[in-house]
Amino acid sequence: MLKGIHNLDIKYIKNAYKHFMTINEHKITVMDLCFKVGLVKQAFLHDLSKYSPEEFACGIKYYQGVRSPNAAQRQEKGFSAAWLHHKGRNKHHFEYWIDYSITRGEGLIGMKMPLRYVLEMVCDRIAASKVYNKGHYTTDIPWEYYNKSRIPDKDMHKDTRALLEKLLIMNKDKGEKYMLAYMRWLLKHPDVYEAN
Repeated sequence: MLKGIHNLDIKYIKNAYKHFMTINEHKITVMDLCFKVGLVKQAFLHDLSKYSPEEFACGIKYYQGVRSPNAAQRQEKGFSAAWLHHKGRNKHHFEYWIDYSITRGEGLIGMKMPLRYVLEMVCDRIAASKVYNKGHYTTDIPWEYYNKSRIPDKDMHKDTRALLEKLLIMNKDKGEKYMLAYMRWLLKHPDVYEAN
């Protein structure tokens, strides 16, 4: 009996350590990208909720190292309480911006995200692709992942979608350095995005 408990404790401790390291690696990668774009405050604040008990406990229990623990929790329970907590506190997720339309009968729709959060979302997606693909990362992976899990049109505002897709394709076709330079320029010329 005690041997079983001991093994469970060891697994829990190992998962806690591995999950903590994965979160840190992701956060550092996002910070690096955000600094290069000029999103200094967002670099520091990115994904702090992942360290909260509501999200970290899920990460320990469902840790796999090759994908988000939220996906495993969702698969087992039919929903992810950690993801619901996370998306409600992090404005770089398009799901944060889903609200009721002002047009009667239209229901829930994606609102246009502010530019700085779209840029952070791109950094987040690239960083996640780097972390979960370790040494096998290529610049086409973030686009392929996005394209494979296509978001319904009503869930993301058309301008937000257009910019997200433009940046992911730019990353794929012209490289990260080129895309980051364009993002820096765009941050200085927000009217290019906001005028749409």
